[in-house]
Amino acid sequence: MERKTYSIKELIARIFPYFKPYKSTLFFDLFCAALTTVCEMVLPMIIRRITNTAIADVAQLTVSMVLNLGLLYFVLRVIDSFANYYMANTGHVMGAKIETDMRRNAYAHLQKLSDSYYNNTKIGQIMGRITNDLFDITEFSHHCPEEFFIAFIKITVSFIILARINLPLTLLVFMFVPIMTVVCRAINKRMRKAFSEQRYQIGELNANIEDSLLGQKVVKAFANEDMENARFDVGNREFLRIKKYSYKIMGLFQTSTRVFDGLMYLTVLVGGGLFLINRKIQPGDMVAYVMFVSTLIATIRRIIEFAEQFQRGMTGIERFLQIMDADIDIFDDPDATDIISPKGEIEFKNVTFEYPDDHNEVFSNLNLKIHAGEKVAIVGPSGGGKTTLCNLIPRFYDPTGGTITIDGRDIKKITLKSLRKNIGMVQQDVYLFSGTIFENIRYGRPDASRDEVIEAAKRAGADEFIRELKNGYDTYVGERGVKLSGGQKQRISIARVFLKNPAIIILDEATSALDNESEYAVAKSLNRLAEGRTTLTIAHRLSSIRNSDRILVLTDEGIVEEGSHDELMKLGGIYHQFYTMANEMK
Repeated sequence: MERKTYSIKELIARIFPYFKPYKSTLFFDLFCAALTTVCEMVLPMIIRRITNTAIADVAQLTVSMVLNLGLLYFVLRVIDSFANYYMANTGHVMGAKIETDMRRNAYAHLQKLSDSYYNNTKIGQIMGRITNDLFDITEFSHHCPEEFFIAFIKITVSFIILARINLPLTLLVFMFVPIMTVVCRAINKRMRKAFSEQRYQIGELNANIEDSLLGQKVVKAFANEDMENARFDVGNREFLRIKKYSYKIMGLFQTSTRVFDGLMYLTVLVGGGLFLINRKIQPGDMVAYVMFVSTLIATIRRIIEFAEQFQRGMTGIERFLQIMDADIDIFDDPDATDIISPKGEIEFKNVTFEYPDDHNEVFSNLNLKIHAGEKVAIVGPSGGGKTTLCNLIPRFYDPTGGTITIDGRDIKKITLKSLRKNIGMVQQDVYLFSGTIFENIRYGRPDASRDEVIEAAKRAGADEFIRELKNGYDTYVGERGVKLSGGQKQRISIARVFLKNPAIIILDEATSALDNESEYAVAKSLNRLAEGRTTLTIAHRLSSIRNSDRILVLTDEGIVEEGSHDELMKLGGIYHQFYTMANEMK
């Protein structure tokens, strides 16, 4: 996966549209933030009023004044409590909704990406980006506008009030703010890089764990547990190294802020003391000054501490955008329309194809016409392009040159959804989803009734063994169907295609991994499936394709032989060699 980098400005601009549906919530959240800020900043003014009144003339400090000021502060604290509850509750929910919207968009975008993307991207990395990386978006989406808005109010109001109390001292204190900003910004850049490396390494660890656990039978079969542990340990230690570095940067960050805190307090202590000696500031003003400076420093410290969360949010947004900006190679043309009840005639016209990542040309200027309802088998050496040819029909890839048509229509002018709805695929490596048998068969047509699912299973020759299972159609198949045999999984996948009822069937070595008994049962199901449909069969077991209407021999030079089984055997060419060799190996 490409690790594109973005500037802070770009990231903010790209995240901003996600706030638009919740702008009323955001506005009221900021209004509540302003209320809590006002409530907090009134206290120093109350203390200042009481202190200065007491020092000037304690007789003027009446019970009524104190109670009125106390009542004012009590009312403000009540307002603060309600405002804070809204921020903590509804504000966080807004952040969670934005996170949900982003995850939904990322997942929808992943559905549109071609096989080329998945061939070059680890699933563990993808999972990390749409789960862990977006967790921080909730906090970021809520706190980012809120914290900066509060900081703006506090710094602005503090400066105005403190400048009215004593301008020279205020300028001395605020002198540290731009210096502090420059230093923290420099450290922030290093922190963001560290967080990015940390997230990437988590993705690598996830990918390695997934790879090892899914292949655990192979690991055990070769007694390579120690090797897998060692490989995991390398990634785990690398993660520790990155995390140690990120903590080092965080420590440097927090230490620098404490240094500036100390310098600002020192300035207030020394400068304020000197101004008191020279009677250029009143004691009550000095108390208020210290309280406002404490508020100011607490605000700056809060912003600086928020910088860690901010950088985590920026990293999550960046990794989210790296998914969203991945190019969609396969898409509907603007004038694409649905195909209704296709007959199934397929034609390749001067088709050239090379894989986009390595530019390895598979075939050039390939011409082929398959008639509606015809059963065509494709054989040839490994790497000759058999599976690639079949993958071009449902547009898992697009040809580099030439056109492919169905019923005379360029498949690029047919919407992807309707094109793929009319093509059924049965592959050697059957993928069953974690769930029940019923759910896996109905995946072929999600609106199908239970009776329709059972009928499809009967036509696929799967109903009998399904009913023998303890829970029948409600039997849980396990992750990737691990609780079923290869033949059982294959017949469920065939039932799924029966339910889909497509006009075109592609059988990609559907029986090559099965034992003889399972192959016989599955072959009967496949023959029923192929009836009345255009069928392309890729097979290594040549005995299974003898009855095909036409057999094509595909090599890296293109289609070199074509004809029925008997015609190709008489020809004595490559097909004859393959068939003779297969019989000798029995």
